[in-house]
Amino acid sequence: MIKNKKSPFTLHSKSTDCAARRGEVKTLHGTFQTPIFMPVGTQATVKSVTPGNLKEMGAQIILGNTYHLFIRPGHELIRSFGGLHNFMNWDRPILTDSGGFQIFSLKELAKITEEGAAFRSHLDGSKLFLSPEDAVHVQEALGSDIMMCLDTCIPYPATREETVKSTDLTSRWAKRCREAQSETGQLLFGIVQGGMHPDLRQAHAEALIDIGFDGYAIGGLSVGEDKSMMQDMTEATIPHLPEDFSRYLMGVGTPEDLVEGVYRGVDMFDCVMPTRNARNGTMFTSKGKVVIKNARYREDKEPLDPNCDCYTCRNYSRAYLRHLFQSREILSYHLNTIHNLHYYLHLMARIRKAIENDNFTAFRNDFYGRLERE
Repeated sequence: MIKNKKSPFTLHSKSTDCAARRGEVKTLHGTFQTPIFMPVGTQATVKSVTPGNLKEMGAQIILGNTYHLFIRPGHELIRSFGGLHNFMNWDRPILTDSGGFQIFSLKELAKITEEGAAFRSHLDGSKLFLSPEDAVHVQEALGSDIMMCLDTCIPYPATREETVKSTDLTSRWAKRCREAQSETGQLLFGIVQGGMHPDLRQAHAEALIDIGFDGYAIGGLSVGEDKSMMQDMTEATIPHLPEDFSRYLMGVGTPEDLVEGVYRGVDMFDCVMPTRNARNGTMFTSKGKVVIKNARYREDKEPLDPNCDCYTCRNYSRAYLRHLFQSREILSYHLNTIHNLHYYLHLMARIRKAIENDNFTAFRNDFYGRLERE
């Protein structure tokens, strides 16, 4: 096990009237500014955009997935290319999820035991196994800057007994992950579980802090509970995480979720929502959602969002974007994704500026005011 070391997170400023904070995280492939949104590149690609596109829109760090890359093309093949950065031509930080959520999502193909997760490939049904140690070693082979511990995701709803049992297993797995970590310079984050029970989340956060990680994630949310419960559990967990380490709310969410997470003290977010919704024709704008297939846009000469300066909004009309989507042209996915990711990333840039100026609460009120006016 690596001895506890200095936190890679630096806190620069805090809001005086809420828990929002501004900082940065140092990694092997550079430093990224927080609060941050990480575009999801599950299979070593953020769907339908290039690394160049991501840099142009201001992406500082992206996410890959251990489960998917373990199955295809395989971590040893990626290691032979010098790691994920070389393999996909991305020279900025990468975070890899451990695969715990994917195994949870495919629970009919998986069996969880003390040793780890035995599961069948969703591609060909072949038998596979991932232990906590395997999860760390696979991520070390991938060369990601931030690795996540293998955890057991708790369904919603779940009984308290089920939650305790699953959370305790996650604690034991977290300790094994920490002991398996090599001195590669890669960071390892622990994941706080505990279901919808504030006391269990507090106890689990304290257990992970005793083990000692480079950052702490809040897991097991956005699994079917309502928004208010998700926010309550975030709020119940944050005070029990160390202030001098980064806090990552996993798998969340809508633009409103990001604003609310930052308000409660979250530093890092990821979600497939902007890319998935782009492919389904739902666009995020400064005036709310636009469903581009709607007939009202058939002859609309205006850009998707008049307040946006992304490549898509600078060059194309809503009518053209609707035509591409209705025709199922591949360019539709590309242009829509550029816009949605640009919207998310620039929302976070505006949030960082608001925190620096200590007016985030006013920013939050204005954000909701604009949506209500529309």
